[in-house]
Amino acid sequence: MKLVSWNVNGLRACLDKGFGEFLAGCGADIVCLQEVRAHATQIAARWPGWTMHWNPALKPGYAGTALLVRRPPLAVFPGLGLAEHDTEGRVLTAEYEDLYVVTVYAPNAQRELTRLDYRSRQWDPEFLRFVRRLEKSKPVVFGGDLNVSHQDIDLANAAANRGNAGFTDQERAGFEAYLQSGFIDTFRAFEPGGGHYTWWSNRKGVRERNIGWRLDYFLASAALRPRLRGAGILPAVMGSDHCPVTLELA
Repeated sequence: MKLVSWNVNGLRACLDKGFGEFLAGCGADIVCLQEVRAHATQIAARWPGWTMHWNPALKPGYAGTALLVRRPPLAVFPGLGLAEHDTEGRVLTAEYEDLYVVTVYAPNAQRELTRLDYRSRQWDPEFLRFVRRLEKSKPVVFGGDLNVSHQDIDLANAAANRGNAGFTDQERAGFEAYLQSGFIDTFRAFEPGGGHYTWWSNRKGVRERNIGWRLDYFLASAALRPRLRGAGILPAVMGSDHCPVTLELA
């Protein structure tokens, strides 16, 4: 089984930048999308062999997640089941016979850290509780834009960005809590080195010089470790300020 996750930074815009071609050639069984910023009636494109499931935000043109699947799930359900967290369309879960697949778009702490308390005190703990509840019945894979770089090697300028949104102690602790709960950062199971990023500023020359952040992940339940076959980052894929990440399971 191959999974892809991609923050498309607006699916309608990404459609004009090669999304369909990427989808046709990516070889995935499941594609997790974040920041779709649209709902089903706004997307005319259809892709043979794929079924699309949506969890749009209530606010038009904002956030939202989606799943594109070749392999039909047993069920698909949106959100965390908590009204105070579910208006922005940040979580969508597909249940399969042997695992759950969750696409997730974690809240950004914002430039002035105006959402840091919400992110670190409410969202992160509730999302962890959610995936741990799912784990009680079967293993979980969650993929998406977690809006945090975990370690110094996960961004190009760690010292200069310490304390900034995406690299605060609180956000990093939230990510560490996933690992302490047994979830595996699947990319790090295969690649221990630095210089691998999934997001770059739109400022001229930044992406070309690879001055980026690793914000996009696939995390997997410890029970899935024997099935891990590969995990990667696709920085050459354009169409968004993020690039896709991949996971392969036996």
